[in-house]
Amino acid sequence: MNPLKTLLTLKNDIMDDIDNILQKDPAAKNRLEIVLAYPGLHARTLHRLSHTLWQKDYKVTARTLSHITRVATGIEIHPATKIGKRLFIDHGMGVVIGETAEIGDDVTLYHGVTLGGVSWEKGAKRHPTLGNNVVVGAGAKILGGFTVGDNAKIGSNAVVVKPVPNNATMVGAAARMIDKEKENHQKSNTNLNNQALFNAYGLKPDSNDPVASSISTLLIHIQKQDKQIENLANTLCHLDPNFCKEEIHPICKDDLEVLENE
Repeated sequence: MNPLKTLLTLKNDIMDDIDNILQKDPAAKNRLEIVLAYPGLHARTLHRLSHTLWQKDYKVTARTLSHITRVATGIEIHPATKIGKRLFIDHGMGVVIGETAEIGDDVTLYHGVTLGGVSWEKGAKRHPTLGNNVVVGAGAKILGGFTVGDNAKIGSNAVVVKPVPNNATMVGAAARMIDKEKENHQKSNTNLNNQALFNAYGLKPDSNDPVASSISTLLIHIQKQDKQIENLANTLCHLDPNFCKEEIHPICKDDLEVLENE
């Protein structure tokens, strides 16, 4: 490829990254601030160089540059990692991205994210593949050579060890699905749609834990059963005055802290 054309492409990609950060991060004031003070941008830019060196078989040099980038930014990206357009690594400290990981376009990673592996097999696909528009919350761990679908959200501190479908939201350790949004087929109002799909830290404020929701449903059912049993007991008392009804304290949501906000 022509060196001038390569530099022009690199410039356009970096400007694309900067504009993406400016759009997504409300703390970003201007482009100069992003260039000077955003380690995610620095790590992504240097990864482009280390990835090129890796592909040209300068593997030791590529790993050395990757290590220098880690020391400078706190973000470790293996030179072999394949990364799409407009990756946004917010804050970034403690992010680790493994060798066989693949990242799609418009992905957001927060600090402490690990795209790791659970296998020691050389040459195998050990690390995850993230689709487009994926958001991975702070401290989340995605472990294994599976795929996380487009528009998926991984909640903060979630541990994901199995494939995630498109549009799903995952929470917990091991992560459970709490939401599967309908795909947005409207291509108009692109900026508005992008804002609707973007969830900082991979969670919505009103997201409910599926286990707590299930327990809440069971408690409501139990309370209805208690009412029926009480009615039966009252009827038996009328029929047989000697029938003794034992007082049972009813269960309510207040008895379980986990259901406080359900």
